[in-house]
Amino acid sequence: MDFLEALHWRYATKRMSGQRIPEAPLNRILEATHLAPSSYGLQPYVVKVVSDRSLLAQIREEAAPQPQVTECSHLLVFATMTNLNDPLVDQFIQLTAEQRGIGVDNLQEYGDAIKGTINGFESEEIKRAWAARQAYIALGFALSAAAIEGVDASPMEGFEPPALDNLLGLGEQGLNSVVIAALGYRDTEKDTYAALPKVRRPRPQLIQAV
Repeated sequence: MDFLEALHWRYATKRMSGQRIPEAPLNRILEATHLAPSSYGLQPYVVKVVSDRSLLAQIREEAAPQPQVTECSHLLVFATMTNLNDPLVDQFIQLTAEQRGIGVDNLQEYGDAIKGTINGFESEEIKRAWAARQAYIALGFALSAAAIEGVDASPMEGFEPPALDNLLGLGEQGLNSVVIAALGYRDTEKDTYAALPKVRRPRPQLIQAV
């Protein structure tokens, strides 16, 4: 499938078969997620990959009561960092300097600009919302990559973040879950949505030249 064919093929899968995703396509999906853009390139989030069946059963029971959670091959948990501060920016600047082979001093203005942004938010709530938007960009890349690989995906916001954070120990890691995505393969016998046409607003209503 080319990219547009893959996007027409995909849908938010409601029932999955439990079939495991082979290592190669899974790694390509995760690498696409890794390569997703973010503001300043800071990537203020972590993606947890859950495949342990007993843990998935706990997540379904205590945090996300959807069948995809236990029928999927892997569950991606997008969790934002709670400590968006100057030391985090300093670490990012150090990494940038190392990977690009330049001195940290050459990136001081860039680092100051990032610090100005994250320290300039009016509240912690607004800062968390900004970080969540970056995670959602990565989610989009994961869904698109999955479609290209012929892997079904179901993004979900209908879960209890505090319960999921507790199960995964995210709070102790300075993380908060914001969205999850189940990866696997559709069960066409159980999922009535599998055969339904994709519904989108007419393109002229959504895509408008100005």
